[in-house]
Amino acid sequence: MEDPQKVDYSASPGLATRLRELGASLAFSSYQSGLLYLVGAKPEGGINIHQMGFSRPMGLHRHGDHGLSLAADAQILHLQNVLEPNERMNTLFDAAFVPRQSEFTGQLDLHDLGIDTEGRSLFVNTRYNCLARPDPRHSFREVWRPPFISALVDEDRCHLNGLAMEGGRPRYVTAVSRSDTIDGWRDRRADGGIIIDVETNDIVCEGLSMPHSPRLHEGRLWVLNSGCGELGTVEFEGDGKGRFEPQVFCPGFTRGLALHGRFAFVGLSKPRYKRFEGLALDDRLAEADSSPWCGFQIIDLERKACVDWLRIDGAVAELYDLELLPGHLCPMAIAPGTAEARTLITLPRET
Repeated sequence: MEDPQKVDYSASPGLATRLRELGASLAFSSYQSGLLYLVGAKPEGGINIHQMGFSRPMGLHRHGDHGLSLAADAQILHLQNVLEPNERMNTLFDAAFVPRQSEFTGQLDLHDLGIDTEGRSLFVNTRYNCLARPDPRHSFREVWRPPFISALVDEDRCHLNGLAMEGGRPRYVTAVSRSDTIDGWRDRRADGGIIIDVETNDIVCEGLSMPHSPRLHEGRLWVLNSGCGELGTVEFEGDGKGRFEPQVFCPGFTRGLALHGRFAFVGLSKPRYKRFEGLALDDRLAEADSSPWCGFQIIDLERKACVDWLRIDGAVAELYDLELLPGHLCPMAIAPGTAEARTLITLPRET
């Protein structure tokens, strides 16, 4: 009998080489498996997948030369790479991301994360339909809320989820709908999705299907039209409004996006559960005679084609966020409460 918990990984033959050429590795989170995955290239060849357990890992944010922040259930964890460029852990890893700070918020259904110009955490508080910061005394402090949300209330009304930062400021957010009633977004999954300019409060793009992961890259706004399996851009008109322009179809519920030069790293999930079913993605997959993926694809934006990939089959079907780790080829992570976290002591080098 096949093991229902079994997980199989497969990768394109060129994935390790491409990561080495880019001088980067990749981190992605899965709240379903409770794991943070770090995918890198081994010095002797081939890829390495390091896994570390965290409580419901969601949003990821890379900041500075050494920082990686993670939304993990009821807290935001700030990890730091403690290795110098010439150091290795276990003779293999050139980066070791270790927990150094934690901000406890309670269970707010934390989604995307950012770090502002003052080094403070900013997060999508999906449960309360707002952007928020941790507060020294309370669970959170509201920073911004969509203009159509009439009250700060514990009701996931519009399913606010994605955050694009610009110069240390929140610039764009995605939501599944503009609903102002509890759970109203679930009836608008097919075409109620919107992108909002945080600075102006304007809805700059609409008619999307469960959009996620807005990102600014080289002067353009990229977003995943998840319910259609699309990676695309928002093409702005003279009045500040934009239209979604699909660039590439990917075989899965697209969620988690990082961009580097001419390449886009796109996370994929299988539409196995009710909130993912009954969307245009089902028909697109049938038309392409394709099964949905879990994993990620690397898209060449000039060719508009997948050039490398990692696929996960078996018990894991859903990913949330994805982040590139430039400067590190083979990283690992350590979680709070583990023996490694308790016993690993590092000191700053004297200058």
